[in-house]
Amino acid sequence: MATYKQIYGTNVEVLASDPSNPVEGQIWYNSTSQTLKGYALVAGSWATSGPLNTARRAMGSAGIQTAALAFGGSVGAGATESYNGTAWTTLPASMNTSRYGVTGAGIQTAALAFGGETTVIVGNNESWNGTSWTAVNALNTARYSSGGAGTNTAALCFGGQEPKKANNETWNGTSWTAVNALNTARGELGGCGATNTAALAFGGSVPPVTGATETWNGTSWTTSPATLNTARSGLAGDGTQTSALGFGGLTTVNVGNTESWNGTAWTAVNALNTARKILGGAGTNTAALAFGGGPPDVASTEEWSGPAVQTVNITVS
Repeated sequence: MATYKQIYGTNVEVLASDPSNPVEGQIWYNSTSQTLKGYALVAGSWATSGPLNTARRAMGSAGIQTAALAFGGSVGAGATESYNGTAWTTLPASMNTSRYGVTGAGIQTAALAFGGETTVIVGNNESWNGTSWTAVNALNTARYSSGGAGTNTAALCFGGQEPKKANNETWNGTSWTAVNALNTARGELGGCGATNTAALAFGGSVPPVTGATETWNGTSWTTSPATLNTARSGLAGDGTQTSALGFGGLTTVNVGNTESWNGTAWTAVNALNTARKILGGAGTNTAALAFGGGPPDVASTEEWSGPAVQTVNITVS
């Protein structure tokens, strides 16, 4: 077996403090703390954060881990909440049309909320400017629990129910246009993408539940040979077409399974602390936010810190 010196050309250093610019694989002994340390890749994990003020599921979501937005859902009369990286604040402005199964796109200060169910399935669409919601042109195909991607002025809505749909529409800031459909019709799917020309659709209910993954290039959907390791519906997703995270959902029971997408394949990583379906999600592959979901409805919020190279203590066990 090769020794550390044979690999790195030096013995383990003895230092009074941790190095300011370590390299991956470096090991040293901190004589001040009397600790053997290293700089290594650490697996991602979920950590509990401040809960929603209103427990709910099937809400719309937008934003990033430190600046997210939650709106609509199973309870709360269209209530809107903003997250600052620590806690949620209920905002005075509610959605004009309260609904369940609404889909969101955009950021905390410029979001879009489309589709959903009141007592009937609707295509209602509302634009958020950071202060209030304004009703704008509706989807061509009414639906709920669809996938979404993009921004307030350039969004994509795909799939949904009921019945299960393959319909796909693109938003230009003024109106929705029907474009080429998904290859697999499904509802309660995961979806993400930074723009309406590069999106990712995964999982959902056909039925049964599926792990099918499709990529959108602005013109058509392509079915990937790679599927989710755990087929499920009601999962959340965030990130981009080439670097995404899918978490939570329903197999035959609620699960907390989390998977990371690198543009080619899905890899199972550490699960949510609270198993749930039809939850909200925001952020990126390495810095995500999961909130709400059910049933029963929960307010639980968790922050994902993705795999990262960092200083770790080395112990013998």
